[in-house]
Amino acid sequence: MSLAVVMSRSLVGLDAPIVRVETHLSNGLPSFVIVGLADAEVRESRERVRAAIQSSGFSFPSGRLTVNLSPADLPKESGRFDLPIALGVLLVSGQVNLSYQQLGSQTSQAIPTLAQWVVAGELSLSGLLVPIAGAISIALAVARNQPDSKLVLPINNAIQAARVPGICVLGASSLREVVEHLTGESSLMKPTPPSDEPPQLQEVCLSDVRGQSMAKRALEVAAVGGHSLLLCGTPGVGKSMLAKRLTGILPPMTQTECLEVASICAFSGQRDLAWGVRPFRAPHHTASPAAVIGGGAKPRAGEITLAHRGVLFLDELPEFDRKVIEALREPLESKEVSIARARFKIDFPADFQLIAAMNPCPCGWIGHAVKKCQCRPEQIERYQARLSGPLLDRIDLAITILQSEQKWMDLEQGEPSSSVKVRVTHVRSVQMQRQQCANAQLPAAMLDKICLMSTEAQQLLARVVQLESMSARSIQKIRRVARTCADMSGSERIDSTHLAEAFQYRFR
Repeated sequence: MSLAVVMSRSLVGLDAPIVRVETHLSNGLPSFVIVGLADAEVRESRERVRAAIQSSGFSFPSGRLTVNLSPADLPKESGRFDLPIALGVLLVSGQVNLSYQQLGSQTSQAIPTLAQWVVAGELSLSGLLVPIAGAISIALAVARNQPDSKLVLPINNAIQAARVPGICVLGASSLREVVEHLTGESSLMKPTPPSDEPPQLQEVCLSDVRGQSMAKRALEVAAVGGHSLLLCGTPGVGKSMLAKRLTGILPPMTQTECLEVASICAFSGQRDLAWGVRPFRAPHHTASPAAVIGGGAKPRAGEITLAHRGVLFLDELPEFDRKVIEALREPLESKEVSIARARFKIDFPADFQLIAAMNPCPCGWIGHAVKKCQCRPEQIERYQARLSGPLLDRIDLAITILQSEQKWMDLEQGEPSSSVKVRVTHVRSVQMQRQQCANAQLPAAMLDKICLMSTEAQQLLARVVQLESMSARSIQKIRRVARTCADMSGSERIDSTHLAEAFQYRFR
């Protein structure tokens, strides 16, 4: 056999396109060449594969050895191609003979092709398999496009990939184990997915927030409808405290959402994933646009992608770089971000819930009952002007939190997060059954059908729109928030009280 083909997967963002690892052996001076737009990590696999084959008890062939990673215009990186390259070398050198059942489909030249197998794994010099990044992304791609294939991964990756339904995942510890499985000498283990432990108990609870009933109501509205929220208030009034408790009242994650979050965490190199816990990201206001939005020479996921299916908290919002703030406008609507480069474009998911906090002025004390503001009017105007109108138009809820007149210790503890979460989960399930999405993502074409209003509510909306010259986006936003308020009260129609509450959450 002078030519063999092993199927593998690359990783471009969170997608995992197919790669054909073609290995050719011919007469000539001994050489080992890898072609197909391989970067340094892939080119270095020549030495890893050579040592792993010899350490596993096989001999490395002498002759002209060429490995082509097809398609040639797709960039390839990391050591995940070590295992398919090693298998291709053993096939073309005749050291591994497979049956027609193992080979799968045959070409007219009888080229051995593992058509029903997808293989990925990095090799150590001893022949052992090393875990790779992006295993869940590979498994998800195989489940979408090759559900009948068998996926062979390092054992640690295989345990995580086994969570993906609809595919056969096999785990191996070494190159020798994979070869023995292909030749029928032994069988690889089919890993059992780890039991889904209940999410870890939240260290913070909404009951810690004493008083602030209006702010807690706005937080619950945001959780029910998936709305973005802006909190404005003096220092120490509880803005960050409220924001950090939002994940504790959000509905539980679905299996699909858990897999999406796990795939993002694996791609970004995070190893402390808590299965079933919604992410909470709080970048510092000095973070660069590439850190928040994503980017780099080799595009990496930013904070908005790491917050996918969770919460992105931006404290001191006006202090962020203007480029960062304005770059949030498109992801807030499209729920994804595109990183474009000269030769390619990568799309990252960014379905996050934005919670932002800000002071009312640079010193923070304007409107405080005791402390006096030291800012000049032009300073306050410049500070608030850092948030553009188009961005504020995309934030659904905005409230000003006032200092409680009573002493904090004299107030009673509030309702715990667990009981609020039950209500939020129930109302969110009503939305999913009705329109298959949260109210915040309700398409404009469905507003007339879903957001039915009483006669009084229609008249109130018409008056306010005329008085304040509201934009079309603002009107749609008000209707979505009013729909959430109506859902929380169990009403099928939006009445004037629901609409009035939605108006209270407008930024002023």
